[in-house]
Amino acid sequence: MAAMGPLGGDPYALRCVSDLPPPFRPVFGFRYFNSLQSECFPVCFLSDVNMVVSAPTGSGKTVLFELCILRLLSRFLTSESRFSLVKGTLKTIYIAPMKALVQEKMRDWKAKLGSLGINCLEMTGDSEFYNKKKFDSMSRNGIRDGGLGFFGDIALVLIDEVHLLNDPRGASLEGVVSRIKMLSRLGHMKSAPLANVRFIAVSATISNAEDIGYSAAKNDFLFERRLQSFIFDILMQHSRGKSALVFCSTRKGAQEAAHCLSQTVGSLGYSNPFMKSMQQYERLREASLTCIDKQLQSCIVHGVGFHNGGLCSKDRSLVEGLFLKGDLQILCTTNTLAQGINLPAHTVVIKSTQFFNKEKGSYVEYERSMVLQMCGRAGRPPFDDTGTVVVMTRRETVHLYENLLSGCEMIESQLLPCAVEHLNAEIVQLTVSEINLAIEWLKCSYLYIRIKKNPEHYGIKRGIPHDLLEKQMRDICVEKIHELSEYGLIWTDGDGFLLKPLGELSILQESYNRFNL
Repeated sequence: MAAMGPLGGDPYALRCVSDLPPPFRPVFGFRYFNSLQSECFPVCFLSDVNMVVSAPTGSGKTVLFELCILRLLSRFLTSESRFSLVKGTLKTIYIAPMKALVQEKMRDWKAKLGSLGINCLEMTGDSEFYNKKKFDSMSRNGIRDGGLGFFGDIALVLIDEVHLLNDPRGASLEGVVSRIKMLSRLGHMKSAPLANVRFIAVSATISNAEDIGYSAAKNDFLFERRLQSFIFDILMQHSRGKSALVFCSTRKGAQEAAHCLSQTVGSLGYSNPFMKSMQQYERLREASLTCIDKQLQSCIVHGVGFHNGGLCSKDRSLVEGLFLKGDLQILCTTNTLAQGINLPAHTVVIKSTQFFNKEKGSYVEYERSMVLQMCGRAGRPPFDDTGTVVVMTRRETVHLYENLLSGCEMIESQLLPCAVEHLNAEIVQLTVSEINLAIEWLKCSYLYIRIKKNPEHYGIKRGIPHDLLEKQMRDICVEKIHELSEYGLIWTDGDGFLLKPLGELSILQESYNRFNL
């Protein structure tokens, strides 16, 4: 491998792409890594340690993943720094909570790594491979069918949006990671890459966020409507002359927000703050004539648009193009845009932190991960040095979002409430065949780490001695196994040592579908 140039003692110096071996340099389309990437370069590319990185969306965390991938691929570099890949010997697993993220990385890494001979396969419900199985389902079935070869070759696990561990869906992620860690410790895996598997996790935090608390209205519906009257002033204060995304909880809400804003600025004539020049106006006017949706057509000419699943694909593409070019300055949309299309903006406004849940028949708070996804659209490197987030919420919930956006909120495990389902999955797929392995599986979980640090959150007294804490973990495991036995789902021998599956819970697959693995 080529020798890495020194940083000259300056921890803030930027690393150059030329610091990489020649075969790896074409992966990056720029000359210098940014400050975050440069600071993490020695850990990502010059070591094999596990790492968790918390930084705002748009700060370049994907490049950290890529440096870790290249670190793994450096095993195939000759002494002359030539790349000689041996196919089928090493695997990198990328895990993300949404198909859109997986598919985006799939496209990018196929293009970047294809020239090195690297194959990229998608394992989501929409993929063509492995009979359209998700990674979790496919890996469990592979074990049950008698082959651990799939796992044995895993040398690197990349986890995106790891803050989702705090979400109810996070239990599935935790279950997968626990399985990988447990299998890596098995004796017959000592000579396999899995024995030294590396974990890299990234999480989004948002700094410099504006939190605005509003007093409650007579009901949730009226509160939603009342927030609309504040949007224009917020945009004037935080986004004048720059692009902004306004997230609304419903399609109709996005249309109404765009309509109200376009009416407001339309009444200002030539003083429209969303219109910078006559050339911009002419481009928008011409574009509006191609709109199929008449309401969208009337909004676009004022520099405001809306984007939701109700628009035809032609109108959505038109709006996306105008927004990316900067002709359309304000875009009102639903939260689904935050999960898929990459449309960053200088300013993000979240118009209410609640949405109407049809199943519960009432308004409920967004999941934390959704709020972070929406906030993550603020800031447009390299066009902006900063981004602004405005969260419009009730006064009584302001503290929740202050903690979330400042990165002060602790991420707790969600595994305990559904440990029975996940333990049953391991027994059914034969990864856990005895109680000692069940205990080992639990000790490999994030739950085990958090119980040691915050036992009271999980109903355990603080200050409990280590040996008693270990006993508590064993007791939890034994309790779950007895529960499965009572349900007739597993068989145990007289001593309760050996475990064998007797049936599968129909709810099991549904629980794993909550996380896109």
